[in-house]
Amino acid sequence: MSYLNKIDPKALPQHVGIIMDGNGRWAAKRHMPRAHGHRSAVKAVRSSVEAAAELGLNVLTLFAFSTENWQRPKKEVSALMELFYEFLEKELHTMLENNVRFQLIGDRDKLPDFLQDRLRNALNSTSENTGLLLNLALNYGGRDEISRAVRKISASVKKGELQPENIDEALISANTYTAGLPDPDLIIRTSGELRLSNFLIWQAAYAEFYFTEVLWPDFNKEDLHKALLEYQNRKRRMGRTTASTVISKSKEHVSRMVSDKSKKPALLKHQRKLFL
Repeated sequence: MSYLNKIDPKALPQHVGIIMDGNGRWAAKRHMPRAHGHRSAVKAVRSSVEAAAELGLNVLTLFAFSTENWQRPKKEVSALMELFYEFLEKELHTMLENNVRFQLIGDRDKLPDFLQDRLRNALNSTSENTGLLLNLALNYGGRDEISRAVRKISASVKKGELQPENIDEALISANTYTAGLPDPDLIIRTSGELRLSNFLIWQAAYAEFYFTEVLWPDFNKEDLHKALLEYQNRKRRMGRTTASTVISKSKEHVSRMVSDKSKKPALLKHQRKLFL
């Protein structure tokens, strides 16, 4: 079954996040070392980035390595860092070919020195691209991100540059790694696990969640298309009732029509339909 033809291109989420999970289990099922699962996962990353770019998604955030992942065996952590090093070189061509802009979210300073040049090259080489924004969450943790934002805001208060009563949600968001980006509309997690695992916990307040049993190395374009179609079949109320959501959307539609005088007759007809 092809899901792509059923997707409405006008109703795509602006921002999709993916918790890439199941590499170790994928390898274990094949009696292979965990490192082989991580290497096999690169194909799924490539497929997801290409699919997102082809569909015209604005932002794709991939959870690659968490602040808690340093607790894994040193051999596995070293293998992952080497893989990121290779990825940044090999996949740079794919990003450039697909007009993808690469961005990192997470504490870059704590990453190994040998990664820093590759990161800078990928960031600089794609900085002028205008298509999909690919966020790679590397050494990222949601609680760490919020703690970092609080420290930055507290420093401004301490210097007298900010009054505590002026701290609001917008200010906190402006001090996160994703400042200036839309919050995720859809978060996908592979491998059947049903948790966020400290991923975008501030930004995910109204995100839709999609969980699949597919292990990450097996995740392909069709799986992403399926998740997007499921997203489009849901009703996002954002804390409102269905009726208020419909009225809100209608008001947006009316606002657009008001700016176009040629649509005055249609506007009057729309108003009668909405309120009668």
